[in-house]
Amino acid sequence: MGFFGRVLYYCRSVLGVTLLSTCAIYGVLASIVLTCVGKRHLAQWTTARSFYYVMGTLLGIDVQVINPENLEKLPAIFVSNHQSALDILMLGRTFPQGCTVTAKSSLKWVPFLGWFMSLSGTLFLDRADRKKSVETLNRALANMKTEKRAIWIFPEGTRSHATKPCLLPFKKGAFHLAQQGKIPIVPVIVSNTSTIVNSKFKVFNRGVIMVKVLDPISTADLKKEDVTAFSQRVHEIMELEVEKLGYSEVIVDTDLPPEAKPPMETSFTDESADSTADHEASSKDSMDEAVEVIEEQQENQAPTGLEGAPSST
Repeated sequence: MGFFGRVLYYCRSVLGVTLLSTCAIYGVLASIVLTCVGKRHLAQWTTARSFYYVMGTLLGIDVQVINPENLEKLPAIFVSNHQSALDILMLGRTFPQGCTVTAKSSLKWVPFLGWFMSLSGTLFLDRADRKKSVETLNRALANMKTEKRAIWIFPEGTRSHATKPCLLPFKKGAFHLAQQGKIPIVPVIVSNTSTIVNSKFKVFNRGVIMVKVLDPISTADLKKEDVTAFSQRVHEIMELEVEKLGYSEVIVDTDLPPEAKPPMETSFTDESADSTADHEASSKDSMDEAVEVIEEQQENQAPTGLEGAPSST
């Protein structure tokens, strides 16, 4: 990549951060107003749309959705591959009304973005406070069923930064949650976005992100002992779709990751294996730990259904 390509990469990166901060400020204001009028559940949806329309338009990035009707089949737990900061644009295009996300508790202290997340009802999970995480998830389960809402979860647990179409192993928290609440899982598959943005190789191109929303997968008859096999089956389904979608189509303004270049231009590396090894070093996140506590509590009680789970109001 030449000098012009590097300058363009850094200019677009600065613009992207600026636009993200601006949309987050809008999200703070929107969350306050919508909370005052009793519409807090729309705060993340309206802010997500601002991310998509503002950032997508000015950065030259579009998002196309296959089977968008499946986004409206609520209640649901949406599970998606987690790649980079561009996931915000993907969410901006696909996020249904009444949906919320889970996030690690440390994010609430990030200026602007964290403030918006706090005000808009993000489900913050803290590994150091399992009791609070359990209460948060119990409330979310009850709310999903009574209000026909949804949660969006990235079961890989961290951004993969993958430079070829692949998935990291899944953590099982989302699937335990679905089994306990008897709520369908809706897989959402996103094309590899490293051809659009990748900080390691100074990539920042214009392009199109493809998103495929699969049909809901019922958990009505799913048993606790079958959750691991169920999560592996969903992983296999999604990984196959990731490979089919491949790389996001781009107009190359800067560069491409080595793996995405024609074979004659590069020697291939196996970054996904390194990412997998790092991921397996920490096999549980705060959601996994919290749902384990919920399961233990349910096993020690008479089976009364979801409404019998401990809740904090």
